[in-house]
Amino acid sequence: MKLLLDTHLLIWAAEAMSRVPHRARMLMADPENELYFSACSVWEVAIKHRLGNRFQLDPQVWRRRLLENGYQELAITGEHAAATAALPAIHADPFDRLLVAQAVTEGVMLLTADRIVARYPGTMAGI
Repeated sequence: MKLLLDTHLLIWAAEAMSRVPHRARMLMADPENELYFSACSVWEVAIKHRLGNRFQLDPQVWRRRLLENGYQELAITGEHAAATAALPAIHADPFDRLLVAQAVTEGVMLLTADRIVARYPGTMAGI
């Protein structure tokens, strides 16, 4: 199964795997699953890092480590951006909406710890 991890799960996996919910850890550890991260998550970390917010990760180092650890990068396309317009107004955060649109468009499961994001129908898994 192809799994796209949301930004928080990716950060928790990098900083303190113990913060990743048990179900997500099990899915991430299953060698049958392909793990993906979105360029959207790297962009979000880069913006918040620059603003001095809670994301202290260096986005370039973080991205490189994700790739070194076997994650595959999912680029942002115009199709993904356009697909956000068709999403119900469940969540207002543009980064989360783009992750949902990518998951729906690419037919992958979005793993999220965000209960609001998990309310989107289809391929989401509330962890």
